[in-house]
Amino acid sequence: MKTSFQNKIVVITGGSSGIGKALAADLLAQGAKVAVCGRKQNALNELQQELSNSDLFTFVADVSIEADCKAFIEGTIAKFGKIDILINNAGISMRALFRDLDINVLKSLMDINFWGTVYCTKFAYPSILANKGTVVGVSSIAGYRGLPARTGYSASKFAMQGFLEALRTENLYTGVNVMWVCPGFTASNIRNTALNPQGQAQSETPLDEGKLMSAEAVAAAITQAIAKRKRTLVLTTQGKLTVLLNKLVPGFLDGIVYNVFKKEPGSPLQ
Repeated sequence: MKTSFQNKIVVITGGSSGIGKALAADLLAQGAKVAVCGRKQNALNELQQELSNSDLFTFVADVSIEADCKAFIEGTIAKFGKIDILINNAGISMRALFRDLDINVLKSLMDINFWGTVYCTKFAYPSILANKGTVVGVSSIAGYRGLPARTGYSASKFAMQGFLEALRTENLYTGVNVMWVCPGFTASNIRNTALNPQGQAQSETPLDEGKLMSAEAVAAAITQAIAKRKRTLVLTTQGKLTVLLNKLVPGFLDGIVYNVFKKEPGSPLQ
């Protein structure tokens, strides 16, 4: 059955695990040709073996490095001839109080979460513009509401959303759709790789991953939103309520958010 993604060229950053991997599998199943980048060749090799699809193109790239982003986008166009959809999914988190934080942790998060989005969008933009395609940013509820012990993460996601909202407005009459997606807590590797105060991966998650929304469910919701050319997508009841309350009663929400994050196992707020 023909889908909205049949023969579309889709680029996904950070696609070797979590939401990115689930997006690649979903889009390939819907007939898209998919290009994925990741920092580790081994992880990309495993992805190739698992998905086993000739329409999957993988490329080693660190999105915090402008030259890597340029090479990835150019490699995709050389392989498939164009780009219809760019999904800026690569991201990293953190967990530390600002008072304890090495400032380089903040820089790392901005380099990956914000600048990675800017770099890849800049290089893919001419092709997307020519094809009246779509630019997507996988953001977070932290892009609407600052979260304690996630100062760098929140800052990077606020920056991403501001960039994409401005870009969307620039493209109101070009045929290009720009959207951002804000999953709630999702079962993925992002908390295990979240940086501690010294910038090292914390290698553990404070949450019960089995009770969280699956990466596959998030990917399905994202692909549906892309097909409908939505402006934004906020997932989970908790996420939607957080965004609403932050608009209506932000001071009240301060206390709620503080208490929720204080109860996390090993919370820096304790």
